[in-house]
Amino acid sequence: MKNLKSQEKKIKNALIKKATGYDADEIMEEYSVNEDGIQHLSKRRVSKKHFAPDISAIKLFLSYWNEHSLNELEKMSDEELIEERNKLIKLLEEKTIKK
Repeated sequence: MKNLKSQEKKIKNALIKKATGYDADEIMEEYSVNEDGIQHLSKRRVSKKHFAPDISAIKLFLSYWNEHSLNELEKMSDEELIEERNKLIKLLEEKTIKK
Protein backbone atom coordinates (compact mmCIF):
# COMPACT_ATOMS: atom_id res chain seq x y z
CA MET A 1 0.00 0.00 0.00
CA LYS A 2 2.88 2.37 0.81
CA ASN A 3 4.45 1.72 -2.60
CA LEU A 4 1.14 2.46 -4.31
CA LYS A 5 0.88 5.83 -2.50
CA SER A 6 4.46 6.61 -3.49
CA GLN A 7 3.77 5.81 -7.15
CA GLU A 8 0.56 7.84 -7.06
CA LYS A 9 2.45 10.83 -5.67
CA LYS A 10 5.13 10.54 -8.39
CA ILE A 11 2.47 10.44 -11.11
CA LYS A 12 0.61 13.40 -9.63
CA ASN A 13 3.85 15.42 -9.41
CA ALA A 14 4.73 14.57 -13.03
CA LEU A 15 1.26 15.60 -14.17
CA ILE A 16 1.52 18.90 -12.30
CA LYS A 17 4.96 19.52 -13.81
CA LYS A 18 3.64 18.90 -17.32
CA ALA A 19 0.51 20.99 -16.68
CA THR A 20 2.47 23.99 -15.37
CA GLY A 21 5.44 23.84 -17.77
CA TYR A 22 9.09 23.35 -16.90
CA ASP A 23 12.68 23.88 -17.98
CA ALA A 24 15.09 21.05 -18.72
CA ASP A 25 18.65 20.66 -19.94
CA GLU A 26 18.99 19.43 -23.50
CA ILE A 27 22.29 17.72 -24.27
CA MET A 28 23.56 17.48 -27.83
CA GLU A 29 26.63 15.32 -28.40
CA GLU A 30 28.57 14.78 -31.60
CA TYR A 31 30.96 11.91 -32.01
CA SER A 32 33.70 11.46 -34.56
CA VAL A 33 35.92 8.56 -35.50
CA ASN A 34 39.66 9.05 -35.35
CA GLU A 35 42.13 7.49 -37.78
CA ASP A 36 42.35 4.34 -35.65
CA GLY A 37 38.60 3.80 -36.03
CA ILE A 38 37.83 4.66 -32.42
CA GLN A 39 34.78 6.75 -31.75
CA HIS A 40 35.16 9.70 -29.35
CA LEU A 41 33.15 12.68 -28.22
CA SER A 42 34.09 15.72 -30.30
CA LYS A 43 31.41 18.25 -29.31
CA ARG A 44 29.02 18.55 -26.42
CA ARG A 45 26.46 21.32 -26.05
CA VAL A 46 24.12 21.75 -23.09
CA SER A 47 21.26 24.19 -23.44
CA LYS A 48 18.14 25.00 -21.48
CA LYS A 49 14.87 24.07 -23.14
CA HIS A 50 11.51 25.34 -21.96
CA PHE A 51 8.50 23.05 -22.19
CA ALA A 52 5.28 25.07 -22.22
CA PRO A 53 2.26 24.01 -20.14
CA ASP A 54 0.40 21.13 -21.78
CA ILE A 55 -3.36 21.63 -22.28
CA SER A 56 -4.13 17.89 -22.11
CA ALA A 57 -2.30 17.60 -18.79
CA ILE A 58 -4.19 20.62 -17.46
CA LYS A 59 -7.53 19.09 -18.48
CA LEU A 60 -6.63 15.73 -16.95
CA PHE A 61 -5.49 17.30 -13.71
CA LEU A 62 -8.60 19.48 -13.43
CA SER A 63 -10.92 16.55 -14.06
CA TYR A 64 -9.03 14.49 -11.46
CA TRP A 65 -9.03 17.37 -8.98
CA ASN A 66 -12.78 18.02 -9.33
CA GLU A 67 -13.61 14.34 -8.88
CA HIS A 68 -11.35 13.61 -5.90
CA SER A 69 -10.77 16.89 -4.11
CA LEU A 70 -14.06 17.10 -2.24
CA ASN A 71 -13.77 13.54 -0.93
CA GLU A 72 -10.20 14.07 0.19
CA LEU A 73 -10.84 17.47 1.72
CA GLU A 74 -13.78 16.20 3.75
CA LYS A 75 -11.62 13.43 5.23
CA MET A 76 -8.76 15.75 6.25
CA SER A 77 -8.30 17.09 9.77
CA ASP A 78 -7.83 20.81 10.42
CA GLU A 79 -4.10 20.28 10.86
CA GLU A 80 -3.84 18.43 7.54
CA LEU A 81 -5.81 21.18 5.78
CA ILE A 82 -3.48 23.84 7.18
CA GLU A 83 -0.43 21.79 6.11
CA GLU A 84 -1.85 21.36 2.59
CA ARG A 85 -2.63 25.08 2.36
CA ASN A 86 0.93 25.97 3.41
CA LYS A 87 2.37 23.52 0.88
CA LEU A 88 0.29 25.06 -1.93
CA ILE A 89 1.28 28.59 -0.92
CA LYS A 90 4.94 27.57 -0.97
CA LEU A 91 4.54 26.04 -4.46
CA LEU A 92 2.90 29.21 -5.75
CA GLU A 93 5.65 31.36 -4.27
CA GLU A 94 8.34 29.19 -5.89
CA LYS A 95 6.62 29.43 -9.29
CA THR A 96 6.30 33.23 -8.92
CA ILE A 97 9.97 33.64 -7.99
CA LYS A 98 11.15 31.52 -10.97
CA LYS A 99 9.23 33.67 -13.46
